[in-house]
Amino acid sequence: MRIAGLVQDSIVDGPGLRFSVFAQGCRSGCDGCHNPDTWDLNGGTEMPVDDIISEMLKNPLTDGLTITGGEPFLQAEECAKLAAAARERGLNVWVFSGFTFGELLAKAKLEPPVKTLLELTNVLVDGPFVIAERTLMLKWRGSRNQRLLDMPNSLASGEAVGIE
Repeated sequence: MRIAGLVQDSIVDGPGLRFSVFAQGCRSGCDGCHNPDTWDLNGGTEMPVDDIISEMLKNPLTDGLTITGGEPFLQAEECAKLAAAARERGLNVWVFSGFTFGELLAKAKLEPPVKTLLELTNVLVDGPFVIAERTLMLKWRGSRNQRLLDMPNSLASGEAVGIE
């Protein structure tokens, strides 16, 4: 998997103590992006998914896995493997994406790994960062257009179901 970095013990990428994986590569190019170094599709470093999983499991106090970026859904197959390993160990999975829930549902019809990653996700933070909607008042997201979605309920209903 091509990654921009790993953060053990993050407290800013979702609730609790989290292992955060920053996927490398994004085509959105959002003005004001917090992680523009992750945009280059050929940047970052290659790391075997099994090695990332080993890093994730080093801390027994970890509450969950956060996959962010860049854009995780550009590497959906690899991210789904990470999410599956996390779920097998009882960890919750958050995924941050510049795609909206509707866009991801459409992609999932054509790309099975996208569907798999969505099914393994507990919470999806969806939508691009929009500088005009920027706020520091909302937890876990940078602009008002971004949503925290309960993925099991959203997938079951076919509609975006928020958690706040």
